[in-house]
Amino acid sequence: MKTSRRHFLLLSVGVGSSLVLSQAAFADAGNRLSETDPKAKAVGYVEDASKVDKAKYPAFAAGQTCANCSLFQGAATDAYGGCTLFGDKQVAARGWCSSYSTL
Repeated sequence: MKTSRRHFLLLSVGVGSSLVLSQAAFADAGNRLSETDPKAKAVGYVEDASKVDKAKYPAFAAGQTCANCSLFQGAATDAYGGCTLFGDKQVAARGWCSSYSTL
C-alpha cells in the first residue's frame, strides 16, 4: 500500500493532536510537584509566590513566578507546566523557588 502525502499529513496531525491531549491529561493526572517533595523543599518551592518566606529567601522579588522563569516549560498562561529542575513533575505557574532565573 502506497501512502499519499495527504494521508501522511492527516495522520501526523492526528498523532500530534493526541500527544497534546495526552500531555494535558498527564498534567491533570496528579503529577504535580508537592511542596513536601524533598527536591521541592531543597529549593524552597511554594505553589503560591505570595507565600514565599522573604526572610529565608531575600533574593525573592515581587512579580517572580514560575510562569516567568526561564526554567518553566509551559506557556505563561498555563496553570501548571514542566520545570527543568523537577523532571516530569508539573509546577504551579504562580509558584516560586530559589532557582528562579530570567536568563
